[in-house]
Amino acid sequence: MKLHYKILPALGCVVAAALGLTSRAAATEIETGGKLLLTGGVSALEGGAGGGLATWGVIAGNETRNGVGGKVHATYVDVPDYQLRAAGAAIGLYDRVELSVARQEFDTGATGAKLGLGKGFTFRQDIIGAKLRVLGDAVYEQDSWVPQVSVGAQFKKNNQGAIIKAVGGRHDSGVDYYVAATKLLLDKSLVLSGAVRLTKANQTGLLGFGGDQNDSYKAQFEGSAAVLLSKRLAVGAEYRSKPSNLGFAREDDWVDLFAAYAINKTVSVTAAYVDLGDIATFKDQRGLYLSLQAGF
Repeated sequence: MKLHYKILPALGCVVAAALGLTSRAAATEIETGGKLLLTGGVSALEGGAGGGLATWGVIAGNETRNGVGGKVHATYVDVPDYQLRAAGAAIGLYDRVELSVARQEFDTGATGAKLGLGKGFTFRQDIIGAKLRVLGDAVYEQDSWVPQVSVGAQFKKNNQGAIIKAVGGRHDSGVDYYVAATKLLLDKSLVLSGAVRLTKANQTGLLGFGGDQNDSYKAQFEGSAAVLLSKRLAVGAEYRSKPSNLGFAREDDWVDLFAAYAINKTVSVTAAYVDLGDIATFKDQRGLYLSLQAGF
C-alpha cells in the first residue's frame, strides 16, 4: 500500500518522538503490563485505542512509561442490511506513542444485489494510524483535572475507487486528523473521553472521501462515558458525529451502548448495541457489535 503524502508530517513527528523515547529509556529496564485493567481502553474500529466507535486519548497496550505494549483485535458488526468485519494491531511505546494498522471489510450481503453491486459485494479499507500523547495522564494524575490529551492521524485507503466515484465520492483515500482527551476519575469509577476529528470520510471511509455535496474537511465530535462497575467490567455509551457528503444518501451519526469485560490482564471482550442510522439508502441499521482484544 502506497502511503498518502499528507500523513507523512504526522508520521514523521511520531517516529521522531519514538526515537527520542527509545534513547531516553535505553538505560531503563523495559516494563510491560503495568496499567490497571481496562484503563487503556479497548480497540476502536480504526485500530487504535478507544471505546469502539470513538477514539480516546490513551495509548494502546498495558505498558507504563518505561515499557512497550501492544494489542490485537477482531471486531464484528451485524446490522439488518450489512456486516462489518475488522481486524488490526497497535503498539504502544512508553505510554507516549501509538502506531496502529487495521483492515475493515464492509460486506453488503444480499443488499449488494439491491444496490446493483452484486450479492456479497464487499468494500475493503486499510488504515494506518499514529497517535502521540502530548499532555496529562488519564490514570495517574488523579490530583489534577487535566485529562490525557493526544493528537493523531489516520491514513485510509479504500479498494473500490470506481464504485466510490459512481455514487458521488471524490476520493478513494484520505487522512483524518484528531485531538482526543480522556480522563479516569477513580474516586467516581468514571471514564470520560472526547475527541474532535477533522475528516472528509463517508461512513468512516468505507464509501470513500468527500462527495458531490462537500469535499472539504469538517470537524466532527466523538464522545464516550463509562462506569467501572468492577475492576473487570465497564458499561457505557458512545456518540460519533459524521459528515454527510454524498447526495444520494444522507449519513447519520452513530451511537452505542456497550459493556467491556477484562477476562484477565491479556484478554478482554466488548459487546454493544449499535445504532448506525441510515447507510446507503437503507434505514434503521441497528444491531450487534462484538470485539475481542488481546494485548500485553
